Amino acid sequence: MPITTEFVISSPLLPLVSIPQTLEPNEIECVHGLCLERESRIYTVKFDPDDDVSEADLEALDEVVETTHLGQANGEVVFQLTVELHDRISEAFAPEQVDAAQIEPTTITSEGWHETKVFRTFEGFADFQQRCQEYDIGFELFSVSPESGADSDDSEYGLTDRQQEALTLALARGYYESPRQVSTEELAEELGISQPATSDLLRRAERQLLTTALGSDAHLNTLSR
Repeated sequence: MPITTEFVISSPLLPLVSIPQTLEPNEIECVHGLCLERESRIYTVKFDPDDDVSEADLEALDEVVETTHLGQANGEVVFQLTVELHDRISEAFAPEQVDAAQIEPTTITSEGWHETKVFRTFEGFADFQQRCQEYDIGFELFSVSPESGADSDDSEYGLTDRQQEALTLALARGYYESPRQVSTEELAEELGISQPATSDLLRRAERQLLTTALGSDAHLNTLSR
């Protein structure tokens, strides 16, 4: 089942964070572009004309290999930048490793990248989060939800959309870590339901996953006799 996620990743090695760190704008809007090679990407970046960012300013950045001024669109100045990625970033986010699609422009600040992505499966999202951890890239999740229009019958584990949402949020927030990083009360607040309802939702979802993994209810009942 596809899931939509909103999050911030943070690292001084992320491409283009040097722009709000060293130039006038506090944040910029960026659209991912062509992947030339594993270590090189093209990005389309938009600036407010009042920011007074020039082509020379961008070319002076160490990571920028080539700059093209594309003109103005919707009152914004648009540049196309060819950027050389740091080795750690190119390894962490190699195209073959990330099973997701960008659905909104990325907002880049000196703190990091604010992104909204759709992951084809929960496993793809979990793998992305794990890779961030492995490569020392900060990850802060704001929201996660099943993709609108997705049919709960599409879940290979038989989970409802709400169960999938609760489990995804719990895993992302560290509920299943030892020690736990979040309480059911905190999860309940994010889900907008009571603490008992959250506990029941997780318990039913966990049972459904175990039932799918270990066999049918009838088979499990036979084993328990």
